[in-house]
Amino acid sequence: MAGFRALAEQVRNPRLVAAQRRTALRKCLERFAPYGHRATWHHLCTRSGIATQDRDPDPERLLAALAELEEARALWLAYEAEFAARRRREKHDGIRQPSAIDDWHRRTWGGCDIVPCAAPHLHPAARLAVVLRSMITAMESGRPRRDCPVCGGDRFNRLTGTGGCPAAGPVCGDCGVVVPATVLAREALTAAGPGGDEAGAGRLPAYAAA
Repeated sequence: MAGFRALAEQVRNPRLVAAQRRTALRKCLERFAPYGHRATWHHLCTRSGIATQDRDPDPERLLAALAELEEARALWLAYEAEFAARRRREKHDGIRQPSAIDDWHRRTWGGCDIVPCAAPHLHPAARLAVVLRSMITAMESGRPRRDCPVCGGDRFNRLTGTGGCPAAGPVCGDCGVVVPATVLAREALTAAGPGGDEAGAGRLPAYAAA
């Protein structure tokens, strides 16, 4: 099975027809899809001007979509490397208690559903890398907030799920992302409606609380 880089090279390959390059881009989302597969595809198509069902898109638009996806993936890989290095230091110092950010990272390992969207057609308008950086910054700050860390909206709804599904929790009513409960203040969680995530509200990462 081809990896992300090999598939990206297929998207860039001018010897392939547009349909083949489009298929390669869709397969890239099986390896890295920050909003989930369908929402990430809709986001990339919207920003690059590709109709989601177009089987013969303009190759230049495919390249634009790939460039945005690769930018976000590079940011995420750098974050994962920094995270792994920090956890090694913490374990060396005897800090082994999992924190809120540890749990979030475990759920998002591999790069899929990092910032899941409750609906495929509702997602942030900003570039993927900008959104990822905003969420990473919010998680690492350890400061519960009343607004969405992605768009600043203050309207939240509750989306229920089972088995730790990443698309369960408070949903921003403006940009559509599912916000980790640990990022939000208790007032925001209460306003979102009843659910089981309030227990983690305001819980600081171990390194932020130290």
